[in-house]
Amino acid sequence: MKDKRVVITGTGIISSIGNSTEEFWKSLMEVKSGIGPITNFDATEFRTKIAAEVKDFDPTQYMPKKEARKLDPFCQFAIAASDEAIAQAGLDQEGSFDPERVGVLVGSGIGGMRALENLSKTMLSRGPGRVSPFTVPMMIGDMAAGNLSIRYGFKGPNFGVVSACATGTHSIGEAMWMIKRGDADIMLAGGAEACVSEQGMAGFCAMKAMSERNDDPQNASRPFDKDRDGFVMAEGAGVLVLESLENAEKRGATILAELVGYGATGDAGHITAPDENGTGAAKAMTIALEHAGLKPEDVDYYNAHGTSTPLNDKFETKALKRAFGEHAYKLAISSTKGLTGHGLGAAGGLETIACVKVINEGMVPCTANYQTPDEDCDLDIIPNTPRKMEVNVAMNMNLGFGGHNGAVIVKKFVK
Repeated sequence: MKDKRVVITGTGIISSIGNSTEEFWKSLMEVKSGIGPITNFDATEFRTKIAAEVKDFDPTQYMPKKEARKLDPFCQFAIAASDEAIAQAGLDQEGSFDPERVGVLVGSGIGGMRALENLSKTMLSRGPGRVSPFTVPMMIGDMAAGNLSIRYGFKGPNFGVVSACATGTHSIGEAMWMIKRGDADIMLAGGAEACVSEQGMAGFCAMKAMSERNDDPQNASRPFDKDRDGFVMAEGAGVLVLESLENAEKRGATILAELVGYGATGDAGHITAPDENGTGAAKAMTIALEHAGLKPEDVDYYNAHGTSTPLNDKFETKALKRAFGEHAYKLAISSTKGLTGHGLGAAGGLETIACVKVINEGMVPCTANYQTPDEDCDLDIIPNTPRKMEVNVAMNMNLGFGGHNGAVIVKKFVK
């Protein structure tokens, strides 16, 4: 089972910095921020008035208007990203797959937050009799996976992972194992999120977890910088097509990279704060390396969770040192959240795709807005300017409220 190789043949993105993989990558290379004043609602009374919203997104480009009205934006984003990934993988060709052997594992950390808010307002103002019959399927977090399965006719394993900000990474890793153990030949995997909404923002504001640099939104997210003051919420979706090497070769698919490792652990500590010693995150990294048959020094690039919160960046640095030892100081590290904001459940999908692009393009995105060094974050975080370098192995790491840790490893494909 472990010898069955899993490759990546398609990627799709909806994000604050681009509504395709290529637009997303171009913005990373141009150090273009997607953060600005909130437009989804009136944020005048909120402590944080900025976010990384998806821009120029028209759901009717992907589905009829009547269908779009029945879907929360997180499902709309998942569909748009999946359409791109499936087209790139060549799965939009008739007869190109056995529907019984294709599954979907696309999750959401929070689910239909906007739909829940709107439907709650309707109930309170107009009574329960006016609540839409689509209320439940619009808000529950498994509906990205459910709608994708229905849309494409995929009848293999189908459900949604929920592990807060580790959702996308866990979805990709678990989908990899589904292919390895023979449950499916192809899996659509990743995450989607759309909670730049009144309730979503109010909840995180109450926790004082977000940046309050409202007068300087494009510089608000500053991972690993000494003066970081919180994360910036983002929305979007990142979806990958994974398949067995045997199936990809049989179809004649173009292979973008190989997925070789996955580790998942729990901190068993605090509901929101990461482990102060980084032990849980470090263990997830180590497990991923063991699954991949790699040593720490084999990893060239690490896409950090790097949220720009005081605790995460400090403790993630500790985790890196614990897992990689002396190689942590030689590892190229960056957090793309300085530009994209924090996509919560979508983050793992977006950032794993960034790792695929790093391997294929020979360029590494930077950690934007780095101005003041922090002695607690003393590794090579590629400040402010993308770096040209060859990358054969890249790791993506995400951590979630509840103490959830997930790491995946992507490798340059060699026959």
